[in-house]
Amino acid sequence: MSDPEILALREIIAKRVRSDDIAQRRRDIDARGLQYKLAADARVEAVSVGGVGAEWSATADADPAKVVLYLHGGGYVIGSLDSHRHLVVEVGRAARARTLAIDYRMAPEHPFPAAVDDALAAYRFLLAEGIQPSAITIAGDSAGGGLVVAAMVAIRDAGLPQPACGWPISPWVDMEAIGGSMASKAATDPTVQKAGILDMARLYLNGADARSPLAAPLYADLRGLAPLLIQVGAAETLLDDAIRLAQVAGAADVAVDLQVWPEMIHVWHIYYPELAAGRRAIIAGGDFARAMMARGMRAGF
Repeated sequence: MSDPEILALREIIAKRVRSDDIAQRRRDIDARGLQYKLAADARVEAVSVGGVGAEWSATADADPAKVVLYLHGGGYVIGSLDSHRHLVVEVGRAARARTLAIDYRMAPEHPFPAAVDDALAAYRFLLAEGIQPSAITIAGDSAGGGLVVAAMVAIRDAGLPQPACGWPISPWVDMEAIGGSMASKAATDPTVQKAGILDMARLYLNGADARSPLAAPLYADLRGLAPLLIQVGAAETLLDDAIRLAQVAGAADVAVDLQVWPEMIHVWHIYYPELAAGRRAIIAGGDFARAMMARGMRAGF
């Protein structure tokens, strides 16, 4: 039986007017995010992380010793703290942790590897603040979901300890858009299509190899990474990105929990105020993050 809430949401999304102008698209996604009001117990504080804008946020029961580092989506081209603030706060609530969301540099002004560099710098910032690696979860959606994995690879390659876990939501990890679901789910995905993905990849890569491991972590050596929870909707064109990522990670002996949510669309979590499945997915991710952070802290790493 179809979820009536996702059907109603699809009707709303279908009425959106998509601009070809990047500046307008940035304004549009921010305006949609700002329509959602924060819970009364949410506290948000602006901070600079190595010259990059960021925000601390926390809800009433957040453990100050635990942090979710959040990397927003938007194809490395659009999206911001404004577009994702409401989601970030609830991710932190579910994980019972503070959140640090970063406004990493975006293309075309700052192409690859600027976003990866900023994510790595944010992780170093948390370590310098005295946060234990075992008390950090790195989470993100869409491009930010791919960036979660790229950041974890960069962390490993920099000789730093891994976080407790990674939580990629609807991750984009294939810059060439060659997954089978890009075509097979094209009719069911209301937001992500191949032409748009390839255009964003072009802007982000700026001539770099489309299979560069830190741009397309599907091609990275994932050995030694912390456990991953990968969540993806069954109606997404990026479904195969998530499935292939789970396969590559699993083959590299990374513990992976792949969740495919029936009927759900790209980053359905962001619509949690009107979508119960979004709230359930956030809670599931928060449960995973709490379990992994608790396990790491008990082990003393």
